[in-house]
Amino acid sequence: MNNFLRKTLKIIGYTVGGIVAAVLLYGAAAFGLALIPVAAEPVPPGGPRIPVYLYTPNGIHTDLVLPVRTTQIDWSRQIKYAHTTSRDSAGYDYLAFGWGDKGFFYIPGWSDLTLPIAFRAAFHLGTSAMHTTFYKASELTPSTTCVRLDLTPDQYARLVAYVQGSFQPGADGRVQYLPGHTYAGHDAFYEGQWAYSFWHTCNTWANNALKASGQRAALWTPIVGGLFRHYGPQEK
Repeated sequence: MNNFLRKTLKIIGYTVGGIVAAVLLYGAAAFGLALIPVAAEPVPPGGPRIPVYLYTPNGIHTDLVLPVRTTQIDWSRQIKYAHTTSRDSAGYDYLAFGWGDKGFFYIPGWSDLTLPIAFRAAFHLGTSAMHTTFYKASELTPSTTCVRLDLTPDQYARLVAYVQGSFQPGADGRVQYLPGHTYAGHDAFYEGQWAYSFWHTCNTWANNALKASGQRAALWTPIVGGLFRHYGPQEK
């Protein structure tokens, strides 16, 4: 074996070993840091509460579901029913917000995921979007995948500020609607802030929202399980 071949094999070996080590380290961090809880902030009993939901529609992605209208904000003035294909406002009292990579969001299903899309998303090379979906109250049943949280007005105000700050505003300061993309009749996409990466995923975004609003959370998690494990099953 000549020196060139030996050096080439050594470089390949180091590269493969480095990739394997990085994957193992990431897995260990994703598991270990998700186990470390961030406690909910103490709040006095009584007083008004605003119900919001932590919801995963597919076990992979996490949404924050907020009332369409409260005394603090009317989301329908920004996220318009007219932006959905159904254009229907009847009975939709809640609005789900989810942040993520456009490449992931825009594929029809996980079977359509390609290596270039995954690579761009994992390494902070893509752009993000906010996905919004209108829900009826009857569709939000507390369960292992739908957790109800009752926030104080101050906590809700912080959550609202966090969600609003996740949209990329246009020159007029308003959210930027992204036409031509939908999953169902009552959802719409908008330009998002930041870029997705293996370190900052859709679930990391939702976990950070819980921290911002003083709720229980994981120290860090990129996956649904690391987030929902801090909330036990809820009664219907």
